[in-house]
Amino acid sequence: MKQEVFLPDDYRPAEDEPFMNERHLEYFRRKLLAWKEDLLADSRDTIEGLQDSTRNIPDVADRASEETDRALELRTRDRQRKLVGKIDAALRRIEHGEYGYCEATGEPISLKRLDARPIATLSLEAQERHERREKVHRDD
Repeated sequence: MKQEVFLPDDYRPAEDEPFMNERHLEYFRRKLLAWKEDLLADSRDTIEGLQDSTRNIPDVADRASEETDRALELRTRDRQRKLVGKIDAALRRIEHGEYGYCEATGEPISLKRLDARPIATLSLEAQERHERREKVHRDD
């Protein structure tokens, strides 16, 4: 069984530490788990809200407005569901020792990028290349 890694509450990964050491991995693991829990709590709130708001609204305009609000909420939750899948994939990469490295180049992804987007799988440069290629192919 893995030993618990101590992290102070104000810990932030630093460039002067070895890349993806135990403290880095534990920091990102905790960050990902907290993010996932927030998303799941939001989903539970949405489900409860949708169940509570099932009512017959006689005014057509009010009903249409409520339907639009529900559709928007469900689209948001669908995006968050996909995000939970990406968080789970990032947690698996941590477990397998692959977290923090670019899938395209194998180079380390910057700590600033990972802190801002902990589910990142590409370095900033590889992501920009990917987006440029995607834009070129989309314009065809």
